[in-house]
Amino acid sequence: MDYDVVVAGGGPVGLMLACELRLGGARVAVLERLTEVNPTIKGGAITTPSAVALYRRGMLPALAEVQRQAMDRFQAFMREQNSGDAGQGLGIVGHFAGIMLRADLVDRTEPGLGDAGPASQIAFVAQQDIERLLGGRADELGVDVRRGVELTGFDADEEAVTVRTSHGAIRAGWLVGCDGGRSTVRKLAGFEFPGTEPEITCHQAVVEMTGAEDLKIGWTATDTGVYAYGPMPGRVVTVEFDGPPAERDAPVTTEDLQARLRRVSGVDITITEVQTATRFTDHARQVTEYRKGRVLLAGDAAHVHSAFGSQGLSLGIGDAMNLGWKLAAVIAGQAPEGLLDTYTAERHPVGVWVLDWTRSQVAAMRPDPQSRALREIVSDLAGTVAGTTYLTARLNGGGLRYELPGEHPLTGRSTPDLELTDGDRLADHLHGGRALLLDLTDDPELRALAAGYAGRVDTLMAGCPSRPELAAVLVRPDGFTAWAADAGAKAPTSTAGLTEALEEWFGAPEGAVTPG
Repeated sequence: MDYDVVVAGGGPVGLMLACELRLGGARVAVLERLTEVNPTIKGGAITTPSAVALYRRGMLPALAEVQRQAMDRFQAFMREQNSGDAGQGLGIVGHFAGIMLRADLVDRTEPGLGDAGPASQIAFVAQQDIERLLGGRADELGVDVRRGVELTGFDADEEAVTVRTSHGAIRAGWLVGCDGGRSTVRKLAGFEFPGTEPEITCHQAVVEMTGAEDLKIGWTATDTGVYAYGPMPGRVVTVEFDGPPAERDAPVTTEDLQARLRRVSGVDITITEVQTATRFTDHARQVTEYRKGRVLLAGDAAHVHSAFGSQGLSLGIGDAMNLGWKLAAVIAGQAPEGLLDTYTAERHPVGVWVLDWTRSQVAAMRPDPQSRALREIVSDLAGTVAGTTYLTARLNGGGLRYELPGEHPLTGRSTPDLELTDGDRLADHLHGGRALLLDLTDDPELRALAAGYAGRVDTLMAGCPSRPELAAVLVRPDGFTAWAADAGAKAPTSTAGLTEALEEWFGAPEGAVTPG
């Protein structure tokens, strides 16, 4: 084998997956047809789950610096617009269908909203910046990133995959398609890709223009669609309900962009220069399974939808975190191949929800009277604590729970970023991509059960004054709780289920005798 895994696609999802595989010891090559990061404007923000994933791998300082620079640009833009409050964007936590969600209306005591630690302060990080940061991390970890190399085909059998590229063939144990919504891997492998047809045409661009003083900052619904202006100089978005683009790949012209912005906004602007522009639509599709033999999919290769709410990047990063450690464990012989079945089982329902989340936003953006009446109701709800808290929690994955064995409320959920007695936080101990058994009551029985998993499961004894009810937590490498127990529980209840959870996710302990 040349590599254990070939990852097709070197965007944020492919790079994140490659980094996770390397942490698990796998030999990885990433094939990316572009020679450098695509400068075309994409998402300008990330949701909390993405920030948490990167935080757990030690990337919080880099994210914070990128966000600081983005906020400097935003505040300069607000001052240029003669806004009375150049810092007002700091009071927004996101939007639903262009309806802004105010930070001061969010109840942070709700589950999933107060558990992210300092990662909850990260949002204004563009997709290109994420790709650059992950590219640097991949280099540090020894991932072989091959830019300017395109996958052209592959042959898969029960033992391996032979990947054909524009620069020759590569033999690997596994192939993962992270090659976007038009995935070559998905098409060649024959994955079913059902979904709903598009109905809108959207444009996003950064331009220079005159007449912009009459454009409203933020998102605005009009009689002909929806448009957005800001949060950076010249950034505009138009949403029109005239069907999908006739030619998706045709260049976005200055004349067309100007006509659309005038039509939707009703403002007689003149675009003098287009710095970057793209068009997109709202077709929503998802593969029925994320694996076919030795070929798997992640990110947009597995699911596509409209870009509203910055859900696409978050969904793909979540796929990469979920798949990476599992595939690495199978490759290392630390888990049976059946562990990979949990990838589809856990991530497919999340994709279903995100597709519906984006469909619902399109419904609330339509300019017909019925949809506008619905939008007014949603706007009213978003003006309440309960409504904003619900929408923010859903936007940031607060309702996500994998169906894992166990009755504890944390089981199957993203583990809270617990603050420990030594001043560390839980995320400080997850940088290496291994599982962690956190012993909060100095219980030698717990540590004895984990002793056979050295190198697979780290053990940490600490205190957590903010959560005195907790006795112990078994955290998977992706940061989700595999098992937890409360303090005060009597033996054997305090360790009940821990042996099963360890074996379920991390195989048999060292020294175990296999029957027969």
